[in-house]
Amino acid sequence: ACNTKTLDLTITPSTNNTTTASACDSYTWAVDGVTYNASGIYTFVTACNTETLDLTITPSTNNTTTASACDSYTWAVDGVTYNASGIYTFVTACNTETLDLTITPSTNNTTTASACDSYTWAVDGVTYNASGIYTFVTACNTETLDLTITPSTNNTTTASACDSYTWAVDGVTYNASGIYTFVTACNTETLDLTITPS
Repeated sequence: ACNTKTLDLTITPSTNNTTTASACDSYTWAVDGVTYNASGIYTFVTACNTETLDLTITPSTNNTTTASACDSYTWAVDGVTYNASGIYTFVTACNTETLDLTITPSTNNTTTASACDSYTWAVDGVTYNASGIYTFVTACNTETLDLTITPSTNNTTTASACDSYTWAVDGVTYNASGIYTFVTACNTETLDLTITPS
């Protein structure tokens, strides 16, 4: 018997495509519509086509730095100098850095003072015995003291007179014996006076 068999054959060449991807936390592959949360190699086959996904998933990190500064602050994370309070962010790959910043303007006050022998500065409670410029800093406030100290002097004059005596130091005429004082700045003059009636 004569039997004829006919084969109508279509050969389709296989295709292989590989996609390499990196993502933070998850990745949705357009080929299969699946969202992947872990690194790995995934395949999807349709007919003679094989699609491969070589996936790296990196978990996101979030760090917050709270800082306070006078006038300005340079953030080591991004190298930027900030002059105003605020919340700033810097993102690299899967890492988000947040800066919660408070900026306080500096203040500077100067007190000029003169005193005899010593001076107690109310700002810091310290007693100073020498002239000089002193500073006291708290937070963003700088207090400056420009101090002049003059040593005290004491002079005593002993005098005797009939009826009255005019003291050259104060220009007053005294009619009675006694001890009199006259103070100017850091100088004290004392008069030890004896009056003898005529």
